[in-house]
Amino acid sequence: MIPRDTGLTLNPKYDADGLLTAVCVDADSGAPLMVAHMNADALRLTIETGEATFWSRSRQAIWKKGETSGNVLRVVELRIDCDQDALWVRCIPTGPACHTGADSCFFRRIEGDRLVPVA
Repeated sequence: MIPRDTGLTLNPKYDADGLLTAVCVDADSGAPLMVAHMNADALRLTIETGEATFWSRSRQAIWKKGETSGNVLRVVELRIDCDQDALWVRCIPTGPACHTGADSCFFRRIEGDRLVPVA
């Protein structure tokens, strides 16, 4: 059997909760947009539809990014790391990625013991 870390067979290594971490970035700029989680169904739906779909740990349900806001993340490329336990999702956002209305969930920088907005 070809090892997971060098082979070309998709063989995700889900954590104890059945999840992979998904890091979403803007396909054009490379800027981080958000981090979420996918279970097997969310990964399958993302691959099938080309739109980022996740598992909501708080709601314990599948959710397609933008299903209520319209701020869908169209997937340009989906990569998996060498251990096949984390995803890099290159996306084209159709609006703000963060539920706060910010373009990215990473809109604050840590400076010492405080947070500073990123311009």
